[in-house]
Amino acid sequence: MATILIVESNTPDLVMQGQSAATGFTRTIDALSPETILTVVAPYNEAMPESAFDGVDGVIFTGSGVSWSTAASEAQPLQVMMERVFERGLPTYGSCNGLQLAATVLGGDVGTSPNGNETGVARDLRLSEAGRVHPFMAGRYDGYSVPCIHRDEVQRLPDGAVLLAGNAHSPVQAMAYELGGVRFWGVQYHPELSAQDIACILRSKGGTEGSGLTSDLEKASDDVLAAARIGTTPTALALPERSLELANWVMMVSGKRA
Repeated sequence: MATILIVESNTPDLVMQGQSAATGFTRTIDALSPETILTVVAPYNEAMPESAFDGVDGVIFTGSGVSWSTAASEAQPLQVMMERVFERGLPTYGSCNGLQLAATVLGGDVGTSPNGNETGVARDLRLSEAGRVHPFMAGRYDGYSVPCIHRDEVQRLPDGAVLLAGNAHSPVQAMAYELGGVRFWGVQYHPELSAQDIACILRSKGGTEGSGLTSDLEKASDDVLAAARIGTTPTALALPERSLELANWVMMVSGKRA
């Protein structure tokens, strides 16, 4: 039985507005691995005591809806938290902001995508040669799709990082870094979120009832045509396929996968 620490990467004001990024992880991991013990901490809210790491087997850094990048001074509470995690050699997972944060902390570059926001579904994702054999990507094949919503992206991998997957929008969609006692696996997309979750985020940001994308996201889990319009299938949006990377990481932390 593994104990996983989830790092809520939204600020207290965003959480108060109903934008807790940790919620998608707790819901999805409960479905995938109900025996896993989950604890949520919030570095933007308060500094974490050393005792927060007691008995922890792995750490997840969530996505975030903040307006600043992971390289900005405002992100220092998260940067410090990730440095502390890496110093302890704890297996670490990151989605979206979590991936970008790792790239920043480990010496890579993050910036706004020149292709604009990637919203709804990251489509036609392709594995690198390393990705084809890495345990993090087990079960993935070229052309897969996963819910996503992001502005920034990793634009230069840290030295020693391994590219695992990318697509035409963002060349770095998955990476691993396994050097110097650090074991980080991360993705730019959101295996922890459903298509309906993405639709809810868009509505909260001012999406209208007539929005074709939002409407298709709301129906895509059951509607083949709606799913096809956004570049995916109902099967790809359903557990466990949607969350393969997250499940693979939890299995690794639990000692069930190398």
